[in-house]
Amino acid sequence: MALTPVPVALKALLDSVPGPTGSETLPLARCAWRVLAADVKALRTQPPFANAAMDGYAVRADDMAAGQQLRVIGESAAGRRFDGSLGSGEAVRIFTGAPMPEGADSVLMQENAEGVGGPVITVREPVARGRHVRAAGLDFRESDVPLMAGRVLDSAALGLAAAMGHPRLPVRRKPRVAILATGDELVAPGEPAGPDQIVASNSFALMALVEKAGGEALDLGIARDDHDDLAARIGAARAADADVLITLGGASVGDHDLVQEALKRAGMNLGFWKIAMRPGKPMMTGRLDRMVVLGLPGNPVSSIVCGHLFLLPLVEALLGTHDPGRDRSIPAILGKDMPANDEREDYVRSDLALTPAGWVATPFDKQDSSMLGTLARAGALTIRPAYAKPAKQGDTCRILPLR
Repeated sequence: MALTPVPVALKALLDSVPGPTGSETLPLARCAWRVLAADVKALRTQPPFANAAMDGYAVRADDMAAGQQLRVIGESAAGRRFDGSLGSGEAVRIFTGAPMPEGADSVLMQENAEGVGGPVITVREPVARGRHVRAAGLDFRESDVPLMAGRVLDSAALGLAAAMGHPRLPVRRKPRVAILATGDELVAPGEPAGPDQIVASNSFALMALVEKAGGEALDLGIARDDHDDLAARIGAARAADADVLITLGGASVGDHDLVQEALKRAGMNLGFWKIAMRPGKPMMTGRLDRMVVLGLPGNPVSSIVCGHLFLLPLVEALLGTHDPGRDRSIPAILGKDMPANDEREDYVRSDLALTPAGWVATPFDKQDSSMLGTLARAGALTIRPAYAKPAKQGDTCRILPLR
């Protein structure tokens, strides 16, 4: 069976997404890092009135001349405007954010006036018309659409939504991602392990990736190498109305690799199987009704690397974010020589250091796909394209940052 290149596999996976999840409307305080489900219009104009950008005096540009004396007729503060009108030869004491008085068109900074605080000031340095004044609607106007569907609601977006007058926002429902570990050799952390067993770790790593991407992780536990047990847990994913089912291990075709067959019995349409990448070759995708199936390798490092490459974009696609299939790699400098590569794209765990010349990625010597300790120390995955020629220390490369 031919191996599927990573870009082809990722596009096919994202194309299999039936569409974004539904929406729910939440109070603004609960919307941090959620994804907007609809465009959001401004309910008001910001600022709603022309206001001062500096502490000083509201003045008329026509009165501006060095040595000109102006009579101070009142004060305008934030939340408490001056109600009168400014005439020739007059000034109003004004503070940052306060409404501009009628008749004023500029703000003379207090540093450029003599007699600050007194009844009369003298212009030390004239100010141009419109200087230090924020016009009404400078930020946005009512009915503008500053926030678009698909925007992740970070701190700036949340602040903007609040300023626009929205107490609640429509956001995408978090995609439900069911995670199923498989294999007679696995026990849960804290449980006694037999002489031939190991502790299951992949589920916890993948749950963290799901939460990072904005999804909701559902732990289906550990399925034994038994068709009935697998069928019951696949049914549990369906009953939970999961958007994605991730299986860990058992996706190959050995005598004890039953996952693919169990999924097919449940009605899965297989998308593709086996990827031209290292680690992570025995990965599969499919569809079970509306549920996207992502079968990841059992080796811990392989499953986590596949999670970064495929699971994160998949959750983003379900959330309706912009360009989930974008290239997430950045340029770096290779910290050691690398040999030529074969037909599989390599994702090499590497130490990452920031130097005056830029990021330097130095691959670790040991790259066995069972070594979680190496992955935990890695700052990035150095990407070696298929059929890459030998590379020297100091050559440019692409990396996928891990943190």
